[in-house]
Amino acid sequence: MRKSNDYILRLRPWSLATFVAALLAVMFATAMQELVATFGMQLYFAGFVPAILIAGLLGGAPAGVFATVITIPIVIWAFMPPYFEFSWPTAADYDSIATFLLSSALLVCFSQLYREALVILRK
Repeated sequence: MRKSNDYILRLRPWSLATFVAALLAVMFATAMQELVATFGMQLYFAGFVPAILIAGLLGGAPAGVFATVITIPIVIWAFMPPYFEFSWPTAADYDSIATFLLSSALLVCFSQLYREALVILRK
């Protein structure tokens, strides 16, 4: 009989499947962020935080870091004014990026610790 938490440990870190799962999570978050942006809400990175958490839980720290790294240029290009252009970020943009990096680092660390705790509990 399989435990209910076994699905989290199916993907191995550094495998192609983990990076594909992280990419799919970021793509879904991008679509949801675009949907929210059409209603006039400027949340920049808020929609991507769950994608980082899901990528970190499914694929460990490498997938979480990969999702974080690909999220930053997407948000700067598509959701920060001027839209669909790369320009020099303002001080507020730097603040948003730094806050996102800090929260993403914490999410990736905690998701990796959770995966390691699941491995220990399985023994």
